Amino acid sequence: MQQAQPTDEMVPESGTSPAAGTARTAVATAVGTAVENVLNRGLNVRHIRFMALGSAIGTGLFYGSASAIQKAGPAVLFAYMIGGAAVFMVMRALGEMAVRHPVSGSFGQYASRYLGPLAGFVTGWTYVFEMAIVAIADVTAFSIYMGFWFPEVERWVWILAIIFLLAALNLLSVKVFGELEFWFTLVKVAAIIAMIAGGAAILAFGLQNGDASAAPGLGNLVEHGGLFPNGFEGLLASFAVVMFAFGGIETIGITAGEAADPKKVIPKAVNTVPVRVLLFYVLTLGVLMSLFPWNEVGSNGSPFVQIFSGLGIPAAPHILNAVVITAALSAINSDIFGAGRILFGLAQQGHAPQSFGRVSRHGVPWMTVVMMAGILLVGVVLNAVIPENVFLLIASIATFATVWVWVMILSSHVAMKREISRNGLPASDFPSPLWPAASILAIAFMGLVIGVLGFFEDTRVALYVGAAWLGLLVVAYRLWVKGNGRRRAHLEDETSPLPVVASGQN
Repeated sequence: MQQAQPTDEMVPESGTSPAAGTARTAVATAVGTAVENVLNRGLNVRHIRFMALGSAIGTGLFYGSASAIQKAGPAVLFAYMIGGAAVFMVMRALGEMAVRHPVSGSFGQYASRYLGPLAGFVTGWTYVFEMAIVAIADVTAFSIYMGFWFPEVERWVWILAIIFLLAALNLLSVKVFGELEFWFTLVKVAAIIAMIAGGAAILAFGLQNGDASAAPGLGNLVEHGGLFPNGFEGLLASFAVVMFAFGGIETIGITAGEAADPKKVIPKAVNTVPVRVLLFYVLTLGVLMSLFPWNEVGSNGSPFVQIFSGLGIPAAPHILNAVVITAALSAINSDIFGAGRILFGLAQQGHAPQSFGRVSRHGVPWMTVVMMAGILLVGVVLNAVIPENVFLLIASIATFATVWVWVMILSSHVAMKREISRNGLPASDFPSPLWPAASILAIAFMGLVIGVLGFFEDTRVALYVGAAWLGLLVVAYRLWVKGNGRRRAHLEDETSPLPVVASGQN
């Protein structure tokens, strides 16, 4: 794979040198240096599927969904369907590139290869920015969940504790990390399935919620202002939170550099995870709003805890609070992993300090973990200074960064497909469907979401912050990136060789 190329270049020299002792020493040094910069391939399809689920099913569903519901009402279900379809196209585009070029830097390197080094620099660092912001939102939600049990404890105390715990967790080998993430995610997926089944049973048997103004039933979806109580404008406004909820699913592409068999693992994960995420969101929120009128779903803690507390199910609030805490831990874990691997790829391209490209004896880029832990300390300050309403602000900024990264993924894919056609290269092993119409529509939709952020006053600051961030990155690239960092990334094409022989130049 690409990360091991320096080793491959050095090894032949050892067999040709007459000064065997000196040559062996030189080669051993070169090999050792290369190994220090290579990630371990210890992730299988089970790990990758659940890591992507863990990142995408977390704070956005268990906490952020309340904000989306308040903006759009029951129409938020359509927002999740539309957003999910667009995200699926992003994932198929990313999957095609990841199978063709399974590298650790993922879409940062794809942008550098097909759109130019500046695009790669901006994309990589914007994703790091996205993961940092999302992780801050996740630790904010975690502190709120802990407040359900310990209301007298300040939020920032919980955030500080979880930063140290997860930083230590991320310094373990990637295989151990994958196993832990698998079990984290399994807990919350099982809880979501149980919630859907339990909610459906409540609806079927017509159990009455004594604290609610209306009995549980499908009628709650249309009887409190209609399906679109806040009109089409409310549906548009909800996209700021809806798209934030899907953020992190692109972790699938990042895992390609550490997947044991990328050509088998990536397609399976890409094809199943987005559909499952969409089903979980739509079914879960559909049941939630049927159990409880949408306008009574507040944002004081997880809406799921509120719902089951109102229904009077013994111990259910405490069980669900434990689940959403697990979900937050899983999401933060994936955030740290994703940002770290992109930083590793940036260092390889000359777009980040070389220290980020060095790995521990466990095959983990340890400096990136330290950096993310430092960034998360910002969450401590934010929650100590402005604990109220910080979630929507953070979610909006994260949405801008997320959507920008998705646009760059789609644009890189378009450029790759054009190059394949122009140069007569072999067709991809995992081609994106409905090309090019679906990709163009997905890019247009992402542009709409960015426009929505600027249209509404409570999310407009995200557009200002995002524009300032992109401007700073362009300036940073011009000032500090030199030498090899100004060259397009070189990526090995690992497309199956058989199509090359068959196609020829006919």
